[in-house]
Amino acid sequence: PATRGFADGLGWMAQIGMFVLLGLLVTPHELGDDIVPALVIGLVLTMVARPLSVVFCLTPFRVPWQEQALMSWAGLRGAVPIILATIPMVEGVEASRRIFNIVFILVVVYTLVQGPTLPWLGRKLRLGDGSEAADLGIESAPLERLRGHLLSVAIPEGSKMHGVEVAELRLPHGAAVTLIVREKESFVPLPTTVLQRGDELLVIATDPVRDAAESRLRAVGRGGKLASWLGTDGASR
Repeated sequence: PATRGFADGLGWMAQIGMFVLLGLLVTPHELGDDIVPALVIGLVLTMVARPLSVVFCLTPFRVPWQEQALMSWAGLRGAVPIILATIPMVEGVEASRRIFNIVFILVVVYTLVQGPTLPWLGRKLRLGDGSEAADLGIESAPLERLRGHLLSVAIPEGSKMHGVEVAELRLPHGAAVTLIVREKESFVPLPTTVLQRGDELLVIATDPVRDAAESRLRAVGRGGKLASWLGTDGASR
């Protein structure tokens, strides 16, 4: 987790620096003349060009229409389109400054207008509505001196671990649930403690059984109390 956090921090710093440098290329008073052309181009891209290209490319692969509709609505966002728009400027292409301004305006508009609507559209299209059991989020922090691992297990909505007693987890010998955090309060569980959605478990596992403990936790998250009977008592599929 520490290494991942450090890498994420460096990634965010790099992104901030990149956007600052891209912002230095923009001349605000030049954007006014290109707003209307950018909006017209964006409307054509959103309503005609992008849906047609998505249907043409994905229909042969039998991608569901709900996913095609979501991809058709998603427009240009992020730094990549702006970076690509700098290539004509570097090469000295005629009217490259106007191309850059139009792309910049499109990215801003798409980010402000389409970005917030994507989760809403995904729910309306019933994409990722949680009908399937959600996978568990597990992070491992090695306890080098103890030759063990501390597993942080978050029980999400849709997990079948909800309603399972601690004893029913049937963790391998050498692994145990040591702490439960529920509604900002932590306590040491009993074997009969019933797990609930939103709980965070702290599981100590010795090095030899660490993988087996994680596999068992994921299995119970998918199959609940009947994980062994349903054939999900193994590695994640």
